[in-house]
Amino acid sequence: MARSPLPPFPSADDGPASPCVRDCCLDEADVCLGCGRHIDEILRWRQSTPVERERILADAARRQDARRRKRSD
Repeated sequence: MARSPLPPFPSADDGPASPCVRDCCLDEADVCLGCGRHIDEILRWRQSTPVERERILADAARRQDARRRKRSD
């Protein structure tokens, strides 16, 4: 029995590029201090569709903003 081919992974050309800034360090909530993504989002980035990547970027930006506001309080 022949296997069905797997669908291709989205490439970097399929939407937003990774926000990784090569400053990887996870906080106590498993969120990267460099890019603001949760570890689960980092791990599934390459398999994510462009729409999913946009949502991940928006969530990461909200996390980064919240972290900056907390530090300035």
